[in-house]
Amino acid sequence: MMCKASECQDEAGRYNLVFACSGASDVGEIADQAARQLSREEIACICATAAIAAGIPEILEKAAGATRIIAIDGCNRACARKILDRRGLPDYAYVALDDLGMVRGKTPATDENIAKAVFAAVKAFAKKATE
Repeated sequence: MMCKASECQDEAGRYNLVFACSGASDVGEIADQAARQLSREEIACICATAAIAAGIPEILEKAAGATRIIAIDGCNRACARKILDRRGLPDYAYVALDDLGMVRGKTPATDENIAKAVFAAVKAFAKKATE
């Protein structure tokens, strides 16, 4: 599921979104693949982080209406976090892959590393839900 809120909504009209770094590095690929996995598993719909940065009105509206949002960054540059913050979307769950010991340029995008990122994202989502 890509960013079509109507396809992601539950019976009550609620939906979750995931925004990820999709940087040109191994950890960017891991973040992107983790977001796609969350979308395939219908935990959150993946949306283009670049669309938020570009101020695309439909995507900003979807983000504003989301029940929960998670951002996944590949490295300590925190591009996804900065983009969401600059657009006034500060209340989101967050995963930084460098906090999981993943190092830019040294962490291949293996199924195991993607699974670690997905697990961390689900955990962050659950923690945010209890706040």
